[in-house]
Amino acid sequence: MLKPSGKINFAPHMADKNLIYGHHPVTEAIRAGKMVEKVYFQQGVRGELEKEIRHLTREYGIPLQVVPREKLNKMTSGAHQGVVAYLALVSFQSIEDVLPFVFEQGQTPLFLLLDGITDVRNFGAICRSAECAGVQAVIIPQSGAAPANEEAMKASAGALARIRICRVRSLFSTVEWLQECGVQVVATALSDRSIPLYDADLSIPTAILMGSEGEGVHHKLLKMSDAVVKIPQATDFDSYNVSVAAGIVLYEALRQRRGER
Repeated sequence: MLKPSGKINFAPHMADKNLIYGHHPVTEAIRAGKMVEKVYFQQGVRGELEKEIRHLTREYGIPLQVVPREKLNKMTSGAHQGVVAYLALVSFQSIEDVLPFVFEQGQTPLFLLLDGITDVRNFGAICRSAECAGVQAVIIPQSGAAPANEEAMKASAGALARIRICRVRSLFSTVEWLQECGVQVVATALSDRSIPLYDADLSIPTAILMGSEGEGVHHKLLKMSDAVVKIPQATDFDSYNVSVAAGIVLYEALRQRRGER
């Protein structure tokens, strides 16, 4: 946030210069349109400060996490006043703006929906594959998603700075909206509905839905999906790492769209 002095209040001992703290620095940064990754708010704090923080994070679609004071104290040695925030390294875009633009450019939409991908290295590696495969946007939820921080940027080999990242309030609503706009949603999972990846038509407008390695795609999202695919394996060993799986699925989409056999 910008204080009356016009300076951003950064944590002095933190290597991560994207961390800011204090009531006015955080609230002013949000109002100024800064890309805020996440806000941490002190548990037990009530009154106007709580109301203001909750209102602003809801209005600007910023994830908010209520944490003990001890966590904030570990994040910064400064006078945080019960609120700490991270500035994002990327500019989040709106999928409602991206989809019409893709169509206007005469391109066939290829999006990637990430459900519960919280590991920053997996997130970065997935974005790297997505950029190479021609994905026009990676869509993540406001909560339960890996941060687009320096570690993710490094794992992406810089792809996070190139590819569009869209942060949405609800993956469920986003899936419905994409389908209404003529984009099929193809989930990856091992289920009774699963068909081999190579039998799915990924040459048409498509949003590929990937879930976390532990939980997989949410059952409701699976039910909503137009198709569910699985990656063939030669053995019954545990399934692929999610970033590897994303690369395989996206390469198949790229292969089909180039008309390769």
